[in-house]
This record gives sequence, structure tokens and C-alpha cells, in this order.
Amino acid sequence: MKTMIRTAVTAAALAAVTAACTSSTGGTRNPPPVRADLGAVRLVAYSSCDDLLAGLREQAVKNVSPYGFGGAMPMMATARDARESVPQGKSAPDHSTTNVHEAGVDEPDLVKTDGNRVITVTDGTLRIIDTATRKITSSLKLTEHDGPGIPSDLLVSGDRALVLMRGGDIMYKTARPMGPPSDTRYVVVDLSGEPKVLSTIKPQGSYVDARMVGSTVRLVTRSQPDVTFPEPKGEATETERLKANQAAIRQAPADAWLPKIEITDASGAVTKSTVPCERVSHPAEYTGTSMLTVHTIDLAQGVTAAVADAIVLAADGDIVYGTGQSLYVASNPRWWFPVRPMPIEDPPSPATTPSATASAPATTPADSPVAPAEEPTPTDPSVPVSPQPSTATPSNPAPSNPAPSTSGPAPDEPSAAASTEPVPTPTAPPEETEVHRFDITASGAPVYVASGKVPGRLLNQYALSEYDGHLRIATTRDPGDGKSSSSAVYVLKSDTMAKVGEVGGLGKGERIYSVRFIGPVGYCVTFRQVDPLYTLDLRDPAAPKVTGELKITGYSAYLHPGAEGRLIGIGQEASEKGRTLGTQVSLFDVSDPAGPRLLSQLFQKDSGSGAEWNPHAFLYWPKTGLSVIPLTQMEESGALVLKIEDSGVRKVGMIKHPTQRQKGGYAYQPGIQRSLIIGASLWTLSYEGVQVNDMTTLAAQSWIPLR
Repeated sequence: MKTMIRTAVTAAALAAVTAACTSSTGGTRNPPPVRADLGAVRLVAYSSCDDLLAGLREQAVKNVSPYGFGGAMPMMATARDARESVPQGKSAPDHSTTNVHEAGVDEPDLVKTDGNRVITVTDGTLRIIDTATRKITSSLKLTEHDGPGIPSDLLVSGDRALVLMRGGDIMYKTARPMGPPSDTRYVVVDLSGEPKVLSTIKPQGSYVDARMVGSTVRLVTRSQPDVTFPEPKGEATETERLKANQAAIRQAPADAWLPKIEITDASGAVTKSTVPCERVSHPAEYTGTSMLTVHTIDLAQGVTAAVADAIVLAADGDIVYGTGQSLYVASNPRWWFPVRPMPIEDPPSPATTPSATASAPATTPADSPVAPAEEPTPTDPSVPVSPQPSTATPSNPAPSNPAPSTSGPAPDEPSAAASTEPVPTPTAPPEETEVHRFDITASGAPVYVASGKVPGRLLNQYALSEYDGHLRIATTRDPGDGKSSSSAVYVLKSDTMAKVGEVGGLGKGERIYSVRFIGPVGYCVTFRQVDPLYTLDLRDPAAPKVTGELKITGYSAYLHPGAEGRLIGIGQEASEKGRTLGTQVSLFDVSDPAGPRLLSQLFQKDSGSGAEWNPHAFLYWPKTGLSVIPLTQMEESGALVLKIEDSGVRKVGMIKHPTQRQKGGYAYQPGIQRSLIIGASLWTLSYEGVQVNDMTTLAAQSWIPLR
């Protein structure tokens, strides 16, 4: 397949950097990206639409199964913390913001505040709460149906909100869909008066994640080819189904892969468009089963650039990490549903190395967990969870109404001989993580800089960290025997994504459960029966090294920087055999990198916290050491309020929302999801409502129902 290097994107001039962002974890200012000729590691542009179609067909044929394209759309859970804009002319009380990875880079969450307003979306309705009167001042219904709405997140810049709605994802692109069509929507809302919708963007595919710097949002969406597979005749064998599906791919038009976007403006006018072939690139190796689209939306300007500035990668991706200057999209290996055979049927395609897929993703955990009985295994790359994973195999996946093809020859009819052919066992592809870096310092579309690849798989976005011109990546390699896994930290030059150093051998026979990079120091927790907390010296990118190790029972699933020389861990206590016992909040003394020490630990038996896998749920107020996490126990749910001081962790109290009663008299305790500090009050959010408590005494002050 002919290819050509895309040089235009790297030749574009950068706008002057007027202000460099400093990492919330103590990082130094990042230098402007440097462009270099990277040869084979660069993304490659298709030379024409014919070239694009030939390449995508070739790769997709090798990766289709008898049941279609396997693959769950990405699960969402990472961490966040940024400063929202405050409407001019009105001062705001001191307030907390969303817990994010990097300072100045906001990430979507369930609730946002500027100190004067609390903005949230529940059941498809956006509500604005005035923090002075503690009343809902306005609301806007964003869904047409009644009842529970689709899951939604928010980004807010001044008087503009971007509501990210994800619902009805097709979990498997099979001949017969496993669920309703995707209803991913990005809704821009004007908050300056009575809230109103300015525009609605409906992309093809599913929402992966987003980052906002200033008022500019970069949205990552993933789609799969729109190929209709034929319905098998009678008792078709897997080999016959595979042959028919491969034939369907070979006749699919380029339009089946090119992402579409639909924009509805405030007047109701609809504009539909398709990303052109020239805006699509691909890495050297790709599956042809997934397209990543990066949209750019400036909330201060409008959404027309969401189409004009869209860029597309013929690649997989499920983890997004952003700084003030860079956007990284990473694809974990084997993210999609395991397929069976991978033989290439006639007509033969160009000779390439066959690839296959492997392990299935874990299911998304609930917001109100309890401690699992056995050692947890974090299997989903984007969600460090305690609950055990599960996999699913499409049942009865035969198509119901196959659409006739409008181009190319008809699929070959399965032969009688084919039904007796053995179905080979697929060979899993290498366990590697691919990372693509884009420069976002200029307005408009991100500019591609470089791509890199490292062994193993990521836990979540916290396994990535850009610092002083380098990207640090922590991964776990697991051969599948449950005993030989180990983890490593790799250091790549951020301008070329070439590896310059690595340190391995972390947690042999264990997996990474949490990672945190704070300036030139790294912290990594692995777990099987005990929790080694490793400290890493990353000052010399070419020679990173382990400087200390602390072994204790249990593990930390999330690490957060505390006061100077202190590290906070949220996770599970465990027995010496690895059986989890309940939520623990730990305070580590890391002032001596060679000798990390556990200073204090608070343990809540038989409990779980959403902060273990979603750091948005964790609130830490450095001014007073006040900290809040959601907590679910067998008999109650609420928010655990703590005081984390220089020498210890102590419990202040428990906040609970009013007991709710459903029809029939069933009563339940709402699970608290988020907490905010506004002025002298502590605000907590559940699906049922918002409660305001005194920050010092925890006395209830107001209850604001949302249902």
C-alpha cells in the first residue's frame, strides 16, 4: 500500500506561547514542542481516498470475526481538577474545583462550580443552583424522553457550558447490534440568562474523553466502520460466517469508515458533513476497525470549527491525557472483544503479518461499591476498580435485516468444503501501548507531533506524565500465567517519542494499582498480597531508578499529593493473603525518597469508595487538610469527612443524604458522588439532590432535591 509522510502538519507554525502551565503535581514549565524528522514512527497520511479505502479494507479483513467487529467502546473513569471562569462583575466566594491531573487543564465531571453557581446535569436536565440562596434558579431539559437521562458530564467556561452526553453505545459492532444506536451528543448551552441550547453536535461513534485549556475544548470520539454483515444461511459454521464478513468488508465503501458529524444550531437548522479523506492518518500498524476523531470547540467562539478542524486517526484509543501544551491519546493493547479465527479467505489481500485481538474489557463499576471478597484485579485500562471484571460473548449474533451492498461484487457464497475447515486459535498481538502526541498550543486543530510505543498496558491517564521535555509512562506486562507479570516506567522524549530510559522489575507477579508522578519523582503501587509502594528518581531521563520501597498490606488505588513530603493514598486494606477488607486512607512520609514510611492509616471495615477508581470523587482542601470521599458500607452510604494533617489522618464525621422512599415503601440511602467546598460550607451531590453542611460542625444547612 502506497503511503506518504504527512509533512504539512509538522510544518505549521506555532503561535507564540504567552503563558506556560505548571503541573499541579509540581512539574516545571514544559518547553515548546520541537519538530523533527521521525521516519517510520510518524503517522502516515493516505495518498488518496482510493489508498485510504484499500488500506482500511486490508486491515479490517484481518481483524473481523465470524460475529463482526468485536470491541467495547471505552469506559470512562479518570481524574480531574481545574478552575472555572467566574462571570464578570460578581465576586465569588473561595471554592474548590474539580480534582484534575494537571493544573490549568480542566476535565469533564458531573458537577461544576464557579463559587456563585453550582451547575449539574441529572436525568438529562441541566440545573443551575445559586450558592447564595441555595435554590435552583433555572433548569433546561436536554432529552426528549422522561425518566432517567443518559450519562452526562460538564465543562464550563464563563457563561458557556458544554454538556457531554454519552448513551446507547453499541458494545459490539456485530451483524446484529448488541444495543441501541449510539446517542453521543455534545450540547453547548448559554448560561448568561435563562439557559438555552446554542448548538448540538452529534458525532458518529462514542465519546472517549475531553480536555479544556482556557475556553478551547479538545474532544476525542471513537467510531467503528459502518459495515452491515450478511445474515448467515441456516446453520452456518464460524468459518463460513468469517468468509462472508470478510467479503462484506472488501465491498464496503470509504464512506463506511469516514466519521460523520451533524450540527444543529439554535434555530433548528441541521448541517451534516463527513470528514474528508485528506484529514485521515494512520500509524504503521493498525486494525482498520476503529477511527479516532479529535474535534476542537472554542466555547467563546462557537462550534463551526468542530467540523473544519476535525482530524482523524485510523487507530485505536481509550485513554486521553492532556497538559497545557500537549494532548496525548493512548491505545491499550487488546482493548476489544476476543475473536476466534483470523484466516484470510479469497480473494487474497496483500501479504502482511496477521493480527488478532485478545482480552475483553472489564465492566464499568457502580458508583457505590462495597469491598470485594478477594484480591481485585484491575483489568480495564481506564478504570482502576475493585470489583471483579467480567467478559461477554455476543449471543445469537446473526443479522436481522442485512442491507444490500451498493458497490463491489456480492459476497462469496459459503462452500460446503468451508464448513469442515478447522477454526484456528488466534495468536494474541504483542502487549504494547501506542501513544500519539498532538501540539495544542495554537488555536484550531491540534498539530500532530509524534508517536511512540512501549511494552505493556496502561492503568489509566495517571500512568502518563509530561515533565521537562519528556513523557513518563508506567505499564504492566502480563504474559497471562498470573505469576510472571511485572511493571516498568519508560521515559520518552516528548518531541520525538523516542525512548531514552527505563526502569523495570517493579512488583514481579503483581500489577500496577496506582501511579503518580510529582515533578522529578514517581510513585507506583503494585499489588497481589501486599502493597509495595515504590519511589522512583526520574531526574536523569536516561537513567531512571527505584530509590525506595515500602511493603504493607492492602493497596492504594489512587495517590494524591499532600503537604510537602506527604503522599495520600485511597484504596483497600487487605489480609496477608490478599483478601480485601475495606476502604483505607493512608498518609505516607515521602520526604526521604530512599525510605518512604506509612505515617497514618484510617480503615473503614467492609466498605468501598468511588474515589478508588475515579479521583473526581476525592476532595482535598489543602488550606485546612479537610478531605472527603464517598463511602458505601453494607448498612449505609454517605460521604466520609476526614482531616489529613502533617502527621496523621483522622475521621471528622459522616454526611448522609435524606433517606428516599420509592413507590411501595422501599427506602434507601442515596450514594454521594461528589463534594465541593464553597465559602464556609461543604456541598455534597447525589443523584437525588444536593446537601449543604457547615464545613466545621458538619451540621446540615440545606437540602436541594434534584428529582
